[in-house]
Amino acid sequence: MSATAATERNFISEWAVTILLLLFGTTTLVQAFVIPTGSMESSLMVGDHLLVDKLVFAPSGPVTKHLLPYRDVQRGDVIVFRYPLDLRQTYVKRAIGVPGDRIRIENKQLILNGQAMNEPYKQHVSPGIVPYRDTFPADAALLNLRAEATAMLQKNVVNGELVVPSGYIFAMGDNRDASDDSRFWGLVPRENIVGTPVLVYWSYDASTEDLTQPGLGVEHMIDMTTHFFTKTRWNRSLKLVHAYPLQR
Repeated sequence: MSATAATERNFISEWAVTILLLLFGTTTLVQAFVIPTGSMESSLMVGDHLLVDKLVFAPSGPVTKHLLPYRDVQRGDVIVFRYPLDLRQTYVKRAIGVPGDRIRIENKQLILNGQAMNEPYKQHVSPGIVPYRDTFPADAALLNLRAEATAMLQKNVVNGELVVPSGYIFAMGDNRDASDDSRFWGLVPRENIVGTPVLVYWSYDASTEDLTQPGLGVEHMIDMTTHFFTKTRWNRSLKLVHAYPLQR
């Protein structure tokens, strides 16, 4: 084999390994995700493009638990998960309750294990008190809830509080008045959780309609090409995403 042929083969081999590592990293360790709705505002905005750490909540083995930074989901973590009612969809919410926690809401105030929680990340955009949404789990009979939410309440409400069962997480959006979350479709199975966002690597001022178009979204692509510099939210790009621990 000539030196030239050997060099070419080495070059191809190096690039092949590099591509495989990148594919492994982006599918196994890190995943890109874009926020399509306003349920997590103002923590995460429509059009925020995230890098999601898929390793942190991964199940640990007898050896890897000592070598890798695995941990379980904690209250206040922002979580990315497969939507329990349609596993093809991916949602982002905040973990509010972990197994054993007692949860209720009184006039928009979260009461966790008997204590009123300080939640600086949340926002309320609607005036007044809406039964069930703002008085959870009370007043559920006033609504025609999804079957999964009804089952959650029937099985897990004790003395006017939701008790989170083993193997599940209770999740809500930070934009409390405009979030379709565990109050309305039930608990998140632990195995559905993909990871936690760690970085907004780019933020673009797009609409929910643009980001939920089927296929490539040609209009959105044209919009980005035309307005990339003016509609990029430069102040949000490369912004770290932080959990906010909720004390028991």
